[in-house]
Amino acid sequence: MSKYLPQVHGHRGCRGLRPENTLPAFLHALELGVDALEMDVVVSADQQVVVSHEPWFSAAICRTPAGTPIPEAEQLQHNLFQLPYAEIARYDCGLTQHPAFPEQLSMPASKPLLRTVLHACEQYCQQQGRGPVRYSIEIKSTPTGDLHWHPSPGRFVELVVAELQAAQVLNRATLLCFDKRVLQQARHVYPELPVCLLVEDEQPLHRHLQELGFLPDVYGPHFRLLTPDLVSWLRERMVQLVPWTVNTPLDISRVLAYNPTGLTTDYPERVLGLIRA
Repeated sequence: MSKYLPQVHGHRGCRGLRPENTLPAFLHALELGVDALEMDVVVSADQQVVVSHEPWFSAAICRTPAGTPIPEAEQLQHNLFQLPYAEIARYDCGLTQHPAFPEQLSMPASKPLLRTVLHACEQYCQQQGRGPVRYSIEIKSTPTGDLHWHPSPGRFVELVVAELQAAQVLNRATLLCFDKRVLQQARHVYPELPVCLLVEDEQPLHRHLQELGFLPDVYGPHFRLLTPDLVSWLRERMVQLVPWTVNTPLDISRVLAYNPTGLTTDYPERVLGLIRA
């Protein structure tokens, strides 16, 4: 009998080891052996899909084109949705180590375009002869951020799907979002594209599903929200479960005991080590 093996999703590539959402992080995650790459996307002023968690340059990890730190009080002024990508690429977001990840290696790195990441990762997999990787693309959208931090949901989904189609990876991609409007739009226009509802609050699942209006392909709760009843309910309805962001050996072991479809982690090597052991 074959043993069940969950998918390992590298969170922002492998944020615990390399600068988040950068090419070095994604390529190192592939080297470690992840099954899926999780990444966040925003949009520039010239409608380019950029890989970034915030739609601004975070003071914690980014530097200006002049190489100076960004004061926290001024970080929101560096709005990616109001900057062309040529200007975005001049900022560095790899030399300043994230304060929460002491094992992270610092190196020069800019915020890449989604198409650049997809091309580099597909090329790496082909060159190394490893199996194809899946892509979990989180669209960073909020109801209050329309046309200030990001496009409207319809346009946002359109831009992202166009990049996935151009890279010929749409059949290996899942769209993730906390903003239910984005998932509703994706389901309406691209019904074959899997979507994942992300959840971080303690609102009951049935309330979330009422607001969403359909059963998502994947449910992505914060791992501390897992309960036996929740896992059983999802399994009965064949909804995949991919909790986030699971980092410590103890938490990883606890989550693996639920036999999730996968789990998202900043430290893929820790999860892979436990699974292989």
